[in-house]
Amino acid sequence: MEIESATQHKGAWGWLKALPSRFKAKVISVAKSIKKLAQDDPRRIIHSLKVGLALTLVSLLYYVRPLYDGFGVSGMWAVLTVVVVFEFTVGQTLSKGLNRSFATFSASALGLGAKHLASLSGEKGEPIILGILVFLLAAASTFTRFFPKIKARYDYGILIFILTFSMISISGSRVEDLLEMSHQRLSTILIGGAICIIVSIFVCPNWSGQDLHKLVASNIDKLATYLEEFGGEYFQNCSENEEEGCGGGDVSKNDKSFLQGYKSVLNSKNTEESLANFARWEPAHGCFRLRHPWKQYLKIGALARQCAYKIEALNVYIGTSDTKVSPEFNGTIQDVCMKMSSESGKALKELASAIKTMSDDPFSSANAYVESSKTAANELKIALESASLNNVDIQAILPSATVASTLTEIVSCVEKISEAVHELSNLAHFKKIKEANVSPELSKQPHLLHRGSVNPVLDGDSNHVVITIDHETTNHSPENDQNHKGPNPAGLRLQV
Repeated sequence: MEIESATQHKGAWGWLKALPSRFKAKVISVAKSIKKLAQDDPRRIIHSLKVGLALTLVSLLYYVRPLYDGFGVSGMWAVLTVVVVFEFTVGQTLSKGLNRSFATFSASALGLGAKHLASLSGEKGEPIILGILVFLLAAASTFTRFFPKIKARYDYGILIFILTFSMISISGSRVEDLLEMSHQRLSTILIGGAICIIVSIFVCPNWSGQDLHKLVASNIDKLATYLEEFGGEYFQNCSENEEEGCGGGDVSKNDKSFLQGYKSVLNSKNTEESLANFARWEPAHGCFRLRHPWKQYLKIGALARQCAYKIEALNVYIGTSDTKVSPEFNGTIQDVCMKMSSESGKALKELASAIKTMSDDPFSSANAYVESSKTAANELKIALESASLNNVDIQAILPSATVASTLTEIVSCVEKISEAVHELSNLAHFKKIKEANVSPELSKQPHLLHRGSVNPVLDGDSNHVVITIDHETTNHSPENDQNHKGPNPAGLRLQV
């Protein structure tokens, strides 16, 4: 017994002795979590300060005696409105604030009308009429919440409408001065909502539209990063591990950040739809006009997710396949597959840049990369048609054939994304880049317009450009050879 008592005493003393160090470690851990949360998005700190400012302003309804005498205890509704309505972005705040204000106003008016109508039926008939009206309006309002468009934009307003109408209708049979009560509550709710909106817009605003804009561009950029690296990664593993399969057992996905970046695109649908919904409530700001085409961002996001799902299918063949591969077949398709992957990634990079900068300058490069990837896809078809597949083990070529087929689908998907971004450019009026005037003779040879560089020349009052065309990439005819005398390794220089 004495030994057990001593052991327990020693254990308790050890626990108490270690308590300060444990408490210190816990405090440090919480402090690091707070620091990381703030560093991930500094706007969270600003938003917290804005909420505190709004609550301080609305509390003046209690602190200032004249205001308190005018509103009384109903001033608490203004405080509740700030707590409920104030959200992280301007769009969210405007959505909830306007929904709450209009719902409260309409429900108050209908509630007073219902009270007056019920009072005409006498003291005994009044509760029956009020009960019927509450039932009908609550049932009808609840049913409208099942419509997707109404639920997306006005669901909160409908809830407040049902709550306010029920409260006024039910309390109307017991409260004598119902009109004054309704006026005070409506006024304080409008004051609270107005303070939220003013602080949200004019004090370091966070815009839902801007977040949506950045999210869509970032998602496309993540897909581009994956595609630019995939071809080299896949075929390098195949060449290094021909006996082990294209997966290459030593490849760890955790060591390849680009293999994981695209996965956030797969789960971005709800966030994009929510941001687009709130962005429609926001006024014009920055580069975003009043009727900015937010729906087009949803279209681009949907196409990006389609591409991400195809990339998910590609990702299976890195690091997990144990199937023996055919070196001959890989050699046939390697170059065109790497070109398809790389050119598609570069095209997406340029499209992401066009969205970020809201400029059509990167579109020329994006179009060139898209066309190059389509050319590579056609070359793949020709290579497969010309390849001899006799006496070939189907299982040995199946992984690489699946990768090639999936890359072809991704090329098509990238082309659709490019078309959607071009449509966004037209709808949102992206900044246009002034095009150089080209002579009719040169415009008849479009292949020359995509070779070399175009440089403006400032010479007094004259406006012309110098077009440098790479010599080795130009198809020369005898007439061109006669006109072009002497060596010119750098290419042709044409002045227009």
